[in-house]
Amino acid sequence: MPRRTVIASLVNCFILLSIACSALAQQAGQGAAPAERRRPGPAPLFFREDWKTVPGLPVEHPVSQAAIANPNLELKLYGAASKDIQENGAPNNEANPLHVWTGLCEGPCALTFRDKSNYVDLTGAAKIRWHIKVSGFHQVRPLIKLADGTVLVGDHTDGTVSDYHAYEFSISDVRWIKIDPNKVWTRGNLLENVDLSKVDEVGFADLIPGSGHGDGGYVDVGWVEVYGKPVKRDAATSSLRR
Repeated sequence: MPRRTVIASLVNCFILLSIACSALAQQAGQGAAPAERRRPGPAPLFFREDWKTVPGLPVEHPVSQAAIANPNLELKLYGAASKDIQENGAPNNEANPLHVWTGLCEGPCALTFRDKSNYVDLTGAAKIRWHIKVSGFHQVRPLIKLADGTVLVGDHTDGTVSDYHAYEFSISDVRWIKIDPNKVWTRGNLLENVDLSKVDEVGFADLIPGSGHGDGGYVDVGWVEVYGKPVKRDAATSSLRR
């Protein structure tokens, strides 16, 4: 075979091999692209609380378990002043919907919800939505209790004085600090890493004393939604109470 023919054959083989390798690389890249673009799906609704009226009580009264509309939830209060958190409002009243109000709290106060059967995993795409209004410089902050008993309050705040608004935020954007559950005072510094894969309770805190009736200083919290994955409690844990 002439030398020129051999060289031409080798060149053609090299070209064909290059084309084949390029095609395989493209196929591999196309197969990897969906995996690279894949993101966590939306977190499921873990619970929603809308509050309910308590028969036989005036429109404004101290909040209690009787005001919880969701039968799967338990109400927990934190801080000595939390006994003065009031339920107020009326169903289907846009101007004054059912809500809890902190105006009578003479110190910081907090409130959480505990699912009777499940912890909640607040990692990934977990989020909170709530319907709130505030007065003065008060703001609503997320408050959680971990499965090990640690209570944390977040740096995220919501609230406007003009009217009730629905707010939504991602838990992954929140930074946390420990809080004394008896006094609702922050302790130490912001935490660098918090394991949110097993959260016992979720709620809110108002870190400023209320100003009483009338405008000045309080938070109003209507419905609350928490989105996250349920984590089953064991039988012993389900029966425990704070």
